[in-house]
Amino acid sequence: MWGCGVIRVLLVDDQQLIRAGLRMLCDAEPDIEVVGEAGNGREAITLAGRLAPDVIVMDLRMPGVDGISATSRVLAERPATRVLVLTTFGDDDHLYPALNAGACGFLLKDAPPAELLNGIRRAAAGDSPFSRDVLQRLVRRATDAGAERPSRVEGLTAREQDVLRLVGEGLSNTEIAERLHIGITTVKTHITALMTKTGSPNRVRLALVAHRV
Repeated sequence: MWGCGVIRVLLVDDQQLIRAGLRMLCDAEPDIEVVGEAGNGREAITLAGRLAPDVIVMDLRMPGVDGISATSRVLAERPATRVLVLTTFGDDDHLYPALNAGACGFLLKDAPPAELLNGIRRAAAGDSPFSRDVLQRLVRRATDAGAERPSRVEGLTAREQDVLRLVGEGLSNTEIAERLHIGITTVKTHITALMTKTGSPNRVRLALVAHRV
């Protein structure tokens, strides 16, 4: 797992142009280093073992071994690796198999560059970054399926309640900071407190709490 230094990233996509764009984006960041590129899942499995990346940015649809199979096999060998899916396909047929394979987050390729970079950093830090519509769909599905209702959360401050509500809407930390006119560090502090108070291990669970308490 990432040790708060430079984040070592492996890019996996069968389109060379996509990989080149992602590399340029990452190379401009002082805390992110692209250590390798793979054009298919088989290469990704080999390079993950050889390069020991902190985060793998993984496409799903690739020839031969696809991203879902590659994710499962990489994590079987290197469970501390964080796999962040970056795909054009945000439908449930791709989302849930990727999560079941162990992916820690799911971003769409039309996401703003800043969202992708933030997603890599959040994945490395142990968080679960999701595009807003993906997060909302996860919450809807869990709600519709009658997921276990969390016990009512007591002792939240008014500001924590505001932050929790916006997490439930799928907003990022930056968007929450802008909406509430507070600093992003303050938002992070509130979210850490909310996860502790609600017993939520990740942002998806916290969003579900927001919809059910």
